[in-house]
Amino acid sequence: MEFRWDARHITAIIIGLAVIAIDVIYFRQTKWLIPLIVVGLTIGWSQFWIDYFTFRKEQKEIETQFPEFVRNLVGSVKSGMPISKAIIYVSKIDYGALTPYVVKLANQVEWSIPIHKALNNFAKETKNEIITRAISTVIEAETSGGNIEDVLTEVTNSVLAIKKIKQKRKAAIHGQVVQSYIIFIVFLAVMVVIQNLLIPYVVGMATQDLGVGGMSDPAMESSSQLTAVTQKVEISFNSLLDFVGTMADWFVSLRGVFLMLSLIQGLFAGLVLGKLSEGDMSSGMKHSLIMMTIGFFVISLAQGALAY
Repeated sequence: MEFRWDARHITAIIIGLAVIAIDVIYFRQTKWLIPLIVVGLTIGWSQFWIDYFTFRKEQKEIETQFPEFVRNLVGSVKSGMPISKAIIYVSKIDYGALTPYVVKLANQVEWSIPIHKALNNFAKETKNEIITRAISTVIEAETSGGNIEDVLTEVTNSVLAIKKIKQKRKAAIHGQVVQSYIIFIVFLAVMVVIQNLLIPYVVGMATQDLGVGGMSDPAMESSSQLTAVTQKVEISFNSLLDFVGTMADWFVSLRGVFLMLSLIQGLFAGLVLGKLSEGDMSSGMKHSLIMMTIGFFVISLAQGALAY
């Protein structure tokens, strides 16, 4: 997938940077510093996220319409048309997201570009692996002297078989996908409770016992270590060195660790879901993006709203 910059991407980035700037200027000494940074970052990259999901949706529609295109092409060839005339004829049919690519293929054929080259261009422009493999098979078979009608028919059957396999796998794994999302949300809820309720309660109890004076030296040392871990880290903006140092301290503090845990869990859980449901780990990036965004918002906003 290739990202193309346009006005909406630049606008989203400017708004995201503006939110972060306002946050740093007016909220840097408050509990909302990190949550608002998360909001700014999410706004900044939101258009790229939308592009990714739009691309995945378009690819699915292209895969769905491709067998119909090949089927119409086979019917035209069987009726006696040359392959070039058949391509031009079937390009007048609506194939949804595949239509622009079919029309461009027909235009190239009409401009006397060789069929093999036009088909290769068609496959590359769709950026779809199934179509690329199918077109390569057609070209190789036709070059070696095979019957173009039979080759196209077999390619159609092959694509339909692959589509059915994917649908069966997706249907079989759908319950596990929903279950994984529920487990992730429960995981986030448990972390919120531990971070914002349980640990502060334990620290408070330990501090109370320490004030009574009934703790031994090892217990006192453990209590001080726990208090140090849960201590709030203030981000300093006095200089770049202070900022980097305090951010490093924040990432190893309890808040930073919990946020990183949610992001790591969301990333790998999404990749695994993609591998299970679609057989391609890169397809899991959509699940990873959703889970990481949910984790980002839930943990950071909980840190702001339920700050200890």
